[in-house]
Formats: sequence, C-alpha cells, structure tokens
Amino acid sequence: MQAAGLEVAAIPTVVFSNTPNYPTQRGRALPPEFFSDLLQGARERGLPRRADFILTGLYRLDVALMVADFVAEAKAVNPALTYLCDPVMGDTGPGLYVPEAIADVMRDRLLPMADIATPNPFELSWLAERKVATTWDLEAAREVLRFAPEAQLITTGCALEDTTPGQIESVILGPEGIISRHPTKRLPIGLPGTGDLFAGLIVAGLARGVPLPRAVEIAQNLTSRALDHANVLGAGEVVLSEPDFRRALVAFGPN
Repeated sequence: MQAAGLEVAAIPTVVFSNTPNYPTQRGRALPPEFFSDLLQGARERGLPRRADFILTGLYRLDVALMVADFVAEAKAVNPALTYLCDPVMGDTGPGLYVPEAIADVMRDRLLPMADIATPNPFELSWLAERKVATTWDLEAAREVLRFAPEAQLITTGCALEDTTPGQIESVILGPEGIISRHPTKRLPIGLPGTGDLFAGLIVAGLARGVPLPRAVEIAQNLTSRALDHANVLGAGEVVLSEPDFRRALVAFGPN
C-alpha cells in the first residue's frame, strides 16, 4: 500500500521474525495493554476521523475484541470510512489456525460491519457453516453472515463447480445479488502472505480511484506475479522485490 502511494498507519497485532512455515518462529503477539495503547495513540492523532480505509487481520481474542470496538467507533465518527475485513483464519489443508473464539468475533462483530470482506472458500464455509461449491452457496453464506446490504463479499481463490479447469476465481457478490466473476490461472504454488498481499492490493487500488472489479483483477495479476517470482527464487513466502511488480505498484491507478 505504501509503494502504491498510500499513507499507511500500521498498528501491528503481532511481531514475528518470519511466517510460520519455517522450522522456528520468534516473536509474539502484542500484549493487550500495549496494543490498546497504540489504538489510543491513533485516536489522539484523529486517525479514525481522517482515514479513508481500515484493513484488519487478527491473532488473539483480547486484541480482536479491541479491534471490533475500534472499528465500530471509527465508522460512527467517519461514515465515509471503508472497512475491509480480511478474515485471516485458515485455509484448506492447515484448517483453522486461530482459536475458535476469534472466529466467533469475526462472524458476530466484524463481518457485519464490513464494507468489503475477502474470505477464502475455507473461511467462508467455516463461518457460514455450509459448503461453498456454487454461486448460490456464496449468496446463502452472505445471508447467514448478516453482511450489510451494501457490502461487497469477495470470495478469493474459488474453484466452484462451474469454474473452468486450470483456473481459480475471485467472485464479487455485491448488493442485490449482483455477481462479478474474475478468473485467473491456477498456479501450483501456495505461500504464506498471499491473502494479505491480495487484500492490501485491493485497498491500494480503491484508494487510487480504481473501480472494485478492476482492483480485484489488478490484485490477482500482481499477486500471481509475486508468486511466480517467489517460485523462481525458491522462496518460502511471497516476495515483493521483482522489478516489474514494484513498477506496477508505483504506477497503480485508473489507467
């Protein structure tokens, strides 16, 4: 987001030495009193009133509850604020990798406030307690999860029953059942950080004036580019240093 020209006020929920796919991982989640103090600093600088977007990802229950309160407060004082909720909870294979209590906060408090949500099929299925195999399933999940009427649900990495073989899709389900499907080539690569990158790129696109469907397509293309580069390098996580990727970020805009 910073490389795309956005002013970002990052408030970490964790400080780790690396992603969890390595043999060791150092660091820890921020103590709740420390995190609370950072949120208070954001209030004192007037960030809830001045911000255009909030993007969240969570790790522990006490922090999740504080984030829910902060988002509710920010949206109350700044109705124009766009809240993108990325429910970083799990995936097919590893399953749920946060405590169920955090997933409950996500379902019951954060997602109903979201203007945009970007779950993967596993997360959406777990939250809605139903399979996700068709666009009808996406619509049913949206109803179960009590999204606001104007919210945009973006289910990422979908391989639905009618998805073209060799592809995956991001499916946008908007107000009044409007559906927009965005296929892309399925890569034989699964790396930590992919969903985080995708969500950040969507915010970057929207902040630079790109319509949501186009922002999703740009996010898919750039995420695929980053994954391809990581694969060439033999890296164990998403890599953002490829020159064309960096140039594309700097040039982000409604071209």
